[in-house]
Amino acid sequence: FSSSFSSSLSSSSSLLNFKTATVGNRCVKCGVRSLENQSSGHRSLDFLSNGDPISLINPNSSSSISMAAASASESGAKCSKRVCLFHSDETKDLAERIVSQSDCIELRSINWKKFDDGFPNLFIQNAQGIRGQHVAFLASFSSPAVIFEQLSVIYALPKLFVSSFTLVLPFFPTGTSERMEDEGDVATAFTLARILSNIPASRGGPTSLVTFDIHALQERFYFGDTILPCFESGIPLLKSRLQSLPDSDNISIAFPDDGAWKRFHKQLQHYPTIVCNKVRMGDKRIVRIKEGDAEGRHVVIVDDLVQSGGTLIECQKVLAAHGAAKISAYVTHGIFPKSSWNRFKLDTTGDPAEGLSYFWITDSCGLTVKEVMNKPPFEVLSLAGSIASALQV
Repeated sequence: FSSSFSSSLSSSSSLLNFKTATVGNRCVKCGVRSLENQSSGHRSLDFLSNGDPISLINPNSSSSISMAAASASESGAKCSKRVCLFHSDETKDLAERIVSQSDCIELRSINWKKFDDGFPNLFIQNAQGIRGQHVAFLASFSSPAVIFEQLSVIYALPKLFVSSFTLVLPFFPTGTSERMEDEGDVATAFTLARILSNIPASRGGPTSLVTFDIHALQERFYFGDTILPCFESGIPLLKSRLQSLPDSDNISIAFPDDGAWKRFHKQLQHYPTIVCNKVRMGDKRIVRIKEGDAEGRHVVIVDDLVQSGGTLIECQKVLAAHGAAKISAYVTHGIFPKSSWNRFKLDTTGDPAEGLSYFWITDSCGLTVKEVMNKPPFEVLSLAGSIASALQV
């Protein structure tokens, strides 16, 4: 094979000796792909007819991370720019999958340590080596405890004389707290947007922010003019996965409420649609079908995120009662606090009221992926290809 990289790191500008290592089948020093697969038990990527990768499968496991609709080609096409990708501890696996999608992206490291008092002790490796480079950071704000240390790095990277800086935050965590209904309510989504809007500019200008399926559409207006938000979606991954199902011609899409319909119906308009809504009956809120027909269909419930899963389960029950033959679910962000994913079971009896045929999530929440991996009905659709493509913009 021929190397697509002609340049290497300058040892004279390194703060530390940068030892050669491999991630998957790629050298993290120069980014060159090896002919041999460094990860035993895995096979190479399957491809769509246009050359895009479909899935990375471990034959020894019962589950896989699907790379459906990945937009970065493995064919070695010319890069529009080289990107140095840093990541948090929680996003290490996703970062490695992103690097495997493109010869244009190189993995970089940060030492994440703590002082005795618990505050972060951070070190950006080879900081001088990223001068003049396009730099990105893959973040995960899974809890308030990890936000401060990542913000410290996010604010530091653009000031290291880099050509541009991109923050990839797949899940915007405060998205459900986007409005004030009573005096005294705090819209934490607006607070986080203001914090991110004050990231220092790089030599190339304002920071770019890449995020997926933000909860409320109006949140895009919470960001200031000092940041360039790029709003991506995981729905193309779902569409590719649905097209590969044996009953792809018998699928209907169900939205659990009007908000989900407004957010996603244009991307899924080629499928028959079912819209549910919540009706208050005394102290209870009951899910009902507002429009659409589930009779005899494989119905896929689609929403942006799931927490406890109560609404999805109620939607599942009403769809089954209206004659759905099979029921599956998709959410971009599987949050599942307190392991609430345990509430969802695989349909093994043919009764869609008791279990799901599939529950698709993306790898936007890395901690959840580790919990549900190899646990049907869950299947993970990776955002790696979409992120790799966004980093080339």
